[in-house]
Amino acid sequence: SYFGDKSSCVENANTLNLTSSSSVRGLNSTCIGKTPLSSGRSGCRSHTPLMGYSVTSSSAVSAHTVASVIVAVVEGRGLARGEVGMASIDLKNPEMILSQFADNTTYAKVITKLKILTPLEIIMSNTACDAGNTTKLFSLITEHFKNVTFTTVQRKYFNETKGLEYIEQLCASEFSTICMEVQSKYYCLAAAAALLKYVEFIQNAVYAPKSLKVRFQGSEKTAMIDSSSAQNLELVINNRDSRNGHTLLGVLNYTKTPGGSRRLRSNILEPLVDAETINTRLDCVQELLQDEELFFGLQAVISKFLDTEQLLSVLVQIPKQDTVKTAESKITNLIYLKHTLELVEPLKAALRSCNTQLLKAYYNSLEDTRFGIILEKITTVINDDTRYTKGCLSMRTQKCYAVKPNINEFLDIARRTYTEIVDDIAGMITQLAEKYSLPMKTSFSSARGFFIQMNADCSALPNGQLPSEFTKITKMKNTYSFTSPDLIKMNERCQESLREIYHMTYLIVCKLLNEIYEHIHCLYKLSDIVSMLDMLLSFAHACTLSDYVRPEFTDTLAIKQGWHPILEKIAMEKPVSNNTYLTEGNNFVIITGPNMSGKSTYLKQIALCQIMAQIGSYVPAEYCSFRIAEQIFTRIGMDDDIETNASTFMKEMKEITYIIQNANDKSLIIIDELGRGTSAEEGIGICYAACEYLLNLKAFTLFATHFLELCHIDALYPNVENYHFEVQHVRSSAGNKEKIAYTYTLSKGYTEEKNYGLKAAEVSSLPSSIILDAKEIASHIAKQILHRQRSTPEMMKQRAAYQLAMRLVQTARNSRLDPDSLRVYLKALKEKYEASYPTPGKNDEQQ
Repeated sequence: SYFGDKSSCVENANTLNLTSSSSVRGLNSTCIGKTPLSSGRSGCRSHTPLMGYSVTSSSAVSAHTVASVIVAVVEGRGLARGEVGMASIDLKNPEMILSQFADNTTYAKVITKLKILTPLEIIMSNTACDAGNTTKLFSLITEHFKNVTFTTVQRKYFNETKGLEYIEQLCASEFSTICMEVQSKYYCLAAAAALLKYVEFIQNAVYAPKSLKVRFQGSEKTAMIDSSSAQNLELVINNRDSRNGHTLLGVLNYTKTPGGSRRLRSNILEPLVDAETINTRLDCVQELLQDEELFFGLQAVISKFLDTEQLLSVLVQIPKQDTVKTAESKITNLIYLKHTLELVEPLKAALRSCNTQLLKAYYNSLEDTRFGIILEKITTVINDDTRYTKGCLSMRTQKCYAVKPNINEFLDIARRTYTEIVDDIAGMITQLAEKYSLPMKTSFSSARGFFIQMNADCSALPNGQLPSEFTKITKMKNTYSFTSPDLIKMNERCQESLREIYHMTYLIVCKLLNEIYEHIHCLYKLSDIVSMLDMLLSFAHACTLSDYVRPEFTDTLAIKQGWHPILEKIAMEKPVSNNTYLTEGNNFVIITGPNMSGKSTYLKQIALCQIMAQIGSYVPAEYCSFRIAEQIFTRIGMDDDIETNASTFMKEMKEITYIIQNANDKSLIIIDELGRGTSAEEGIGICYAACEYLLNLKAFTLFATHFLELCHIDALYPNVENYHFEVQHVRSSAGNKEKIAYTYTLSKGYTEEKNYGLKAAEVSSLPSSIILDAKEIASHIAKQILHRQRSTPEMMKQRAAYQLAMRLVQTARNSRLDPDSLRVYLKALKEKYEASYPTPGKNDEQQ
């Protein structure tokens, strides 16, 4: 059937009344042709708005105008748990909203989003709501949305490939950049596929091609970074080698737990936008850096935690069948739980002397009495010295003797039997060693059970061979591993008694788990605290390895001597550092310079520093101040894309369209080359027009280009600044050849370099005849081009007045100077203003 049994998910599902169908067949009815259900509903108005809400006429529905949104929700499985995709469509409005984000175990973002949408119906996959195996997300949604209809759809309909096909087919052309935005967001695409399939079915109609508005919404309270920007900036995956750690995640990831690592990854992809929250984190990092005892104390405790979220998800699942495997894993998980709860007290002790608000709040959360209650219940049944250990044999021993003696006498007998068998095995191997005078010892592996191991040279063996009673012989260097028929039989007896022990222990463990389920919610809080502390410790650790500085948040982007964090890791030394300065009055920077002078690295460095600041990390600079960016856009690279049939130029155009459609006053926009995939005149035209559009926003834009004509835009717009990367010309001692030496230093003004492309070509192995020809043609064309325009004195005066006004506004907003210093600063501003434009006659000086 198209969807699973609704009754297994929602009580009273059979009270669903429909008017347009004379008789409603069971929801598990078989498919007829392509129709997933016996289609008795015509149009959305016959759809039931609420559970048990009886529809008697179409007017009754139109009166009930509250809910008309249908939402599909899907969650990643395994390691991707916590990554949630959502798609929602309003039956009264042809707009589909997609979102995908990483959420923590409380699923606050999902619930918030659903609350905003106020859905009529929520669709989830049948695997999420199977009776007895419901996911945490499903339980939470049903708890929060008691009056909303729930429908389960088979997992196969949540198909990301189908989702992208649907969007490409149905999305109106002016919103078509959505395809670029969501092509790697698999979960929201999967949700879209199931949603559209379901809506078409209940509507008994299909949407016309290219008719839907489709948009992507990141999660609130976080900055939006689209997938191509994340790829360009190498936030979590290195573009050359996906296994390589040269990414921002690689630079900052000193986490000790899987939860901490997941949280760091999702924070990098979705930085915060709330300055207060960011500063709270920075306060913690500062305290960790100043208090060594706290840093090392916390790190020691956090590194002992296992994957708390994974442990939780396994604990709350009740297996359908009781097998030896499920029994063994439940016992293991209970030992892990005990291990985790025993760390709460050491964690509290490490946090006891902390001063910052967030760390204090965590300390208070750990005061929760439920941790003690669960641990107490566990220790009444489980031995005090049972703990998580490494090594399969020692862990097997821990599981065997987990339950205290005298709780179940049959269990005690089975354990004595097991001990005797293990002792017999050891005794038997000792006897064999004596019998053959060989240095045999007992070994164990989970695959083979007990076997014999021996370090000996071939020459030590009689005839260079082991005695004939030994079988399954393997040799690694001088180590022999083997067994004997008697040992195999003993192993079987051992396994048999283990099965009995596990079965009896399992029954006791299940009874214990049923008692602690009601208190288990405190563990969600614990896993949240552990992952957050782990991430903050990781930030502090990264700071100790490099001279990072605490960022400030103002309305200015000012970085003094900042450098590229990933480049530092690759080069193993500090790269050349540079300054950056953007304000509302100077919000557009054009960067020029020869090839390989450092433009792309510099642009990426600014975006990476912005992200580091917004996740609560320190930043690679001597001083830095940031304006919080709500979106970070990048247009980098010159690749074509065969998969989407896009040429280099079309790809550029799609990317710049996406930026222009979505950028707002709080964006940070980084454009590295634009219009290079077409002719120079058209390229300059496109660049100029795009710049003029972006100049009207208050967004901070950094634009690197080889089109020097673009630099003259500063004559028309006073909020444009020109910078260039300096290079030096060095004559080689051998001949009269001139080489370019890159300084990687940023300076004001645009580049004065001529024909730097030809100089770069000379370094390559292009034949000299071609280079000479190229030089001749280039100089000929240059003569034909008209002289570049120059700014008039009037323009320079206007520009100076604009810059002075902006500086004064900024000083009034942000100044912390005392009156005397302020007077000095203002006087300097006046002098700078007077010096910045030429005075043609003496008369002007009186101004």
